[in-house]
Amino acid sequence: MVKMRLSDWAEKQGINYMTAWRWFKHGKMPVKAIQTPSGMILVEDDIEGEKRTQLKSTSIYARVSSHDQKKDLEGQVARMSIYAANNGLIVTKILTEIGSGLNGNRKKLLSILADKSIDVILVEHKDRLTRFGFEYIETLLRSQSREVIVVDKDELSDDLVRDMIEVLTSFCARLYGKRSARNKALKAIEAMKESKNESFSYQKETALCN
Repeated sequence: MVKMRLSDWAEKQGINYMTAWRWFKHGKMPVKAIQTPSGMILVEDDIEGEKRTQLKSTSIYARVSSHDQKKDLEGQVARMSIYAANNGLIVTKILTEIGSGLNGNRKKLLSILADKSIDVILVEHKDRLTRFGFEYIETLLRSQSREVIVVDKDELSDDLVRDMIEVLTSFCARLYGKRSARNKALKAIEAMKESKNESFSYQKETALCN
């Protein structure tokens, strides 16, 4: 057993120094570490690996549907990095992608699904990984002794609307041609919203009358 500086230990594990520093500050280090009077952080490391904690290689996957949401990618990565640090996950890869949750040919998603060196895929919401078939992906990863972790279980309503527009646009394109397809899809979405609001208003008035 030897002691090494936190920066050297982080480099050896393939993680960012600030991630390791946050682990130390929050008491999440997977191995014993102390801070000297001078402020230096020393980590106990077993060179032979006999007692070293087995750390899981984690990939962060962040996605937005369109380029106007690009700024949210940084927010997703930041929030998931904090989650990983607080839960002892070793982030070895960060992938961000712009594309619909309905698109099954996203290159970066396919790359981490095929990369068996990645033990954990970390996503903020289930819908960020895929709109449909999440359970299939989860089962496949489990069969390979891998897993997907969803930080927030809530569904993304704004992402759902974008996916609905994409589906309706495709449907309308077949019926009316590509030029007017998106406009007709947007009108259909607005009509559904108005119908929903009218239904809610009617229910509210009926309840008041009763």
